[in-house]
Amino acid sequence: MKRFCAYSIFILFLFLANACAQPKTDLPKTDRPNIVFIMSDDHAYQAISAYNDQLIQTPNIDRIADEGMLFGNACVTNSICAPSRAVILTGKHSHMNGKIDNRSPFDTTNVTFPQILQKSGYQTAMFGKLHFGNNPKGFDEFKILPGQGDYYNPKFITSKGDTTITGYVTDIITDLTLDWLKKRRNPDQPFLLMYLHKAPHRSWLPAERHYKEFTQKTFPLPETLFDDYKTRGEAAKTAEMNILNHMVLNYDNKVLPEVIEELQIEDRKLHDPLKRMNPTQKAAWDAIYNPINEEFKNTYPTMNDSTLMVWKYQRYMQDYLGTIAAVDENVGRLLDYLDDEKLSDNTIVVYTSDQGFYLGEHGWFDKRFMYDESFKTPLLIRWPNEITPGTTSDEMVQNLDFAQTFLEIAGVIPPSDMQGESLVPLLMGQKEKWDRDAVYYHYYEYPAEHAVKRHYGIATKKYKLIHFYYDVDEWELYDREKDPNETHNVYDQPGYSKIKTDMKLKLDAIREKYKDSDSLSNGYLQLYKDEGWIEP
Repeated sequence: MKRFCAYSIFILFLFLANACAQPKTDLPKTDRPNIVFIMSDDHAYQAISAYNDQLIQTPNIDRIADEGMLFGNACVTNSICAPSRAVILTGKHSHMNGKIDNRSPFDTTNVTFPQILQKSGYQTAMFGKLHFGNNPKGFDEFKILPGQGDYYNPKFITSKGDTTITGYVTDIITDLTLDWLKKRRNPDQPFLLMYLHKAPHRSWLPAERHYKEFTQKTFPLPETLFDDYKTRGEAAKTAEMNILNHMVLNYDNKVLPEVIEELQIEDRKLHDPLKRMNPTQKAAWDAIYNPINEEFKNTYPTMNDSTLMVWKYQRYMQDYLGTIAAVDENVGRLLDYLDDEKLSDNTIVVYTSDQGFYLGEHGWFDKRFMYDESFKTPLLIRWPNEITPGTTSDEMVQNLDFAQTFLEIAGVIPPSDMQGESLVPLLMGQKEKWDRDAVYYHYYEYPAEHAVKRHYGIATKKYKLIHFYYDVDEWELYDREKDPNETHNVYDQPGYSKIKTDMKLKLDAIREKYKDSDSLSNGYLQLYKDEGWIEP
């Protein structure tokens, strides 16, 4: 791949102001709180029982909310894996840190909050999925998965070379995390621990202990499973993430290739999701999943589109939620260790996801859109003696805010180019010190997998305005209070003309505030053209 010459010139000015914060603090090292940042991948808020108890029970994750704060309006700036992580690390929107999508490289001149905390005296460690780069800056120790990583017998990248560990990835990441806490944590230093799960990312392989339980479950259907997108434009209608039409029988629903061939079904060929299993693991899998294949083979000839959609949805939920069961168990292991070792009182624990996910809403899986299921993300924070247990917040907060929050907690002055706002006032019950009434979103990765068009937008508690651009020019406006499922675009309805005008003015203002513009968008489009990802 040719180097990003034109892109480099275009983006250079974005980093001129990028300077590391001075690690100034008046707090003694031993008094500064430890920070445990737990992040899963594609964990829908609907799949945490603190938010919704209709799909799965997650008592250990819920415990963070029970002993701390649950955020009901937490959201992301760009709903896709690597960009979300770049925003979290840098405290800057994608158009400012340069990591707009999963394709473009992460500019390593960016200063990240772990680097700043490390310089200010924090011991730092990262275990699990980063998704970009092989040598994360600012960490005393790391073991990270290459790219997306694997569920079984995964490879890990370390500062001392690559290694493969036998077992199930969620358990292994927790083992590595606990091993560091037990053996290499310096009790004389505060620590930042980033504990990052692969699950529940596609292709959703549960741990063996959860095969039987979850494959026997039946889940309630979403209200909008059969959404027809009547009031929406081309973006929703042409996206390629419909469970019936785009979910892959072999890769996603675990239907054997020979069954697909025998039934003469056309199916996309992706890599074998079970390729990392050893013979013992594969035998355990086959014992549960082969009978499912036999049943599908017998019933498929009688299925129509509706019954096949429901079957694929149930198979999706069984495996997706099965992976979350292991995440919840392992979060419990970590919380128990912190309690047992008397670390909890001076440790802030955050649980979140890199974005939300569609669990059949609008007929979809995956993420990317600014519609709520992928725009909103779970956020639960425990901070004993500071957060009142069992509290909630409906304020508009974003993953953009984590960096400045952690720096304030550590008593460190953040760099002036960070764009978030510290959540500390909300955590301490000082709502009057929080004045944000809207958040900004921008998605870039198109044309690409799932065909979700480029768009940007603004959301308040009451309304959401979205502009789809590049190969379309379409606007959508949603009344979030009256239409929580976002199925009625009211952009052209006369009763909303003043709201539309006000929201457009707010959008212009927030784009100026965060230094986004059409010229920047055109520059990123030029990158796609230069790389041959779209026609010049």
